Amino acid sequence: MNARNRRDLVWTGPPGDPEDLLDAGADPAAGELEALVAGGRPVKVTVTGTGSGALAAAAVYAWLGAAAFEYEGDPDELRQVLDMVSAMAGARPPAVGRRALA
Repeated sequence: MNARNRRDLVWTGPPGDPEDLLDAGADPAAGELEALVAGGRPVKVTVTGTGSGALAAAAVYAWLGAAAFEYEGDPDELRQVLDMVSAMAGARPPAVGRRALA
């Protein structure tokens, strides 16, 4: 497999042991992912496709508790989405804080 087709795991938090991950498969239904996350083991999701739709799906999966992702697109874009979800959930500070005044 060449580097262009290789999919590395992108973690929502500190990397863990890939052997401990429960694989939810490609683009699982939200209810299915919630049930797997409720089991207590870290869950891996494979997000198919690239672009804004795939990144939006990854944001929902991260919000529901997925611990690791495989993504066909740019891992830096996925990292930015995961960091945004983490900031919205209150798990980390926002990358940039701006305040708009009227």
